[in-house]
Amino acid sequence: MAIGMYVASIPVYQRQLGAISKILEKGSAWAAARKVDEAVLGATRLIPDMLPLTRQVQIACRFAEESAARLAGVEVPKAPENAEKTLGELRARIAAVLAYLKGLKPEQIDGSEGREVVLTIAGSPLKLTGEQYLLHFALPNFYFHCTTTHAILRQCGVEIGKRDFIGGL
Repeated sequence: MAIGMYVASIPVYQRQLGAISKILEKGSAWAAARKVDEAVLGATRLIPDMLPLTRQVQIACRFAEESAARLAGVEVPKAPENAEKTLGELRARIAAVLAYLKGLKPEQIDGSEGREVVLTIAGSPLKLTGEQYLLHFALPNFYFHCTTTHAILRQCGVEIGKRDFIGGL
């Protein structure tokens, strides 16, 4: 039995964003215990040419909500541009995305395998099917930014591990 596009996307985003929210909460507790300004964590990068933690979370959120909207065939929601500065604000952003995802129904997304998704990359259109878009673009990018968020917090000393990243199964 094949899985549907809804099951391959929405529950995956929900679980992983929930896990990211929990590691951000652990990051806040770590910063408070060590009297470290959360802005320091938010500005931390793995290497100089990578985006900081705040942008990693924001981009993961955007991939979840944009891809879900495109697969559902609805307008992509507007999101605040880089508005979140604290880990608490990032958790609130995740909560807003989770609320949006909860509003999408399986019947809106299932059957979108063949729906055309057109992205503009470096000024050029990229045409994909819904299946190609989800499996080869949206999910890999989403996980990249989630993984980088985890790695930045871990590098800073926040006591998190693989189980924290995977979240509840």
